[in-house]
Amino acid sequence: MTDSKLPLVRLGSDGPLVGIQGLGCMGMSEFYGKTDEAAARDTLEAALEAGVTLFDTADIYGRGANEEFLAPFVAAHRDEITLATKFAVERTDDPHYRGLRNDPAYIKQAVEASLRRLGTDVIDLYYMHRRDPQVPFAESVGAMAELVREGKVKHLGLSEVTGAELHEAYAVHPIAALQSEWSIFSRDVEISAVPAAVERNVSLVPYSPLGRGFLTGAFADAGKDLGPDDFRAYQPRFTGENAKTNAALLEPVRRIAQAHGATPAQVALSWVHHRARTYDIAVVPIPGTRKRSRLMENVGAVALTLTDAELAELEPIAGKVAGDRYPDMSSTSAARE
Repeated sequence: MTDSKLPLVRLGSDGPLVGIQGLGCMGMSEFYGKTDEAAARDTLEAALEAGVTLFDTADIYGRGANEEFLAPFVAAHRDEITLATKFAVERTDDPHYRGLRNDPAYIKQAVEASLRRLGTDVIDLYYMHRRDPQVPFAESVGAMAELVREGKVKHLGLSEVTGAELHEAYAVHPIAALQSEWSIFSRDVEISAVPAAVERNVSLVPYSPLGRGFLTGAFADAGKDLGPDDFRAYQPRFTGENAKTNAALLEPVRRIAQAHGATPAQVALSWVHHRARTYDIAVVPIPGTRKRSRLMENVGAVALTLTDAELAELEPIAGKVAGDRYPDMSSTSAARE
C-alpha cells in the first residue's frame, strides 16, 4: 500500500494544521548506527512531497547535531513545514550522563541554542522532553509560556506526562500536543494521559509507533541483529528471552499484513490511527526513518483500514510484552501514574 495522500489535522484547539503522519528525525543523527547523510536528506524531501509536514527533533539528539542537520531543510521549506523540537534532557561530555533541567533559566538558554542551531527565529512546537518533579511544574510551563509571548515559540507541547500533569500545565497555558510512546506494544499512555488529552482537546503525537522497529518484524533475534552503536541493543524489549517472547507476539501482525497485501509496519501504524478514531482526537504518529522506501511504506499505512476482528486480535498484545520500554523508566509518565 503506497497511497501518499495525507489528510490534515489540527494540533490542539488552535495549533497548526499538519499532515496526519509526521517524521521523527532522531535516527538521522544518533542512536541507530551510522547514517548515510545524503539518503537522509533525500528522505526529508520525500516526506514533504508525500504530505508529511510535522518534522520532529530535540536538542538531545546528537547533542544538537540533529537540529543542525535539519537547518538547511528548514531554511529551504520554512513556510511549508511545522518544526518541533524539545528541551529538558541535559548531556555532557560523559556519554552515559542524562540530566533533567526544567528550571526557567535553563529553558531560556535551551530555546536560544535550538533557535541558533535550527537557523530560524521561531519554533512552531516546543516540547518539554521530560518532566523534572523537583521543579514546580507551573514554574516550568510558565517559563515556556513566556517564550510564546516573546514570539520565540508558537505552540507548547509536553512529552511523557500523566493526565494530572497535563491538566496542571493546561491551567497555565494551552498545550497543543502531548508526545508519548504509543503503539501496539506500549499503551500505558491510555491510563490517564489520553483521557486528559481528550478532555482538553490536546493532540497526541505518538513516538516509537513501530516499537523502535520491533513491530516491523525485522528482529527475529533482536539482541544479535543490532550493532553496539545501536541503542536498542541495550533496551529490555530487544534483549535475551524478552526479544524471543516479543517476536512471537508479532504473528497476528504478520497474518493481518499478509491478508491486506501490506507490511507489519503498516499494520502497526494503522492501529495507531485507529486509536485516534476510538478516542475522537487528532493523533499524528511520528515514525522515524532514514530511508525513502521506508518513508513511503509508512505513509502508505494511512490508507490501510483494519477490521473490527483484526483489531480484536491485536488488542491483547500489549499486555503480553516482555520488558520495560527503557532500562530506567523513572522519567516516564508510567513511573508517576
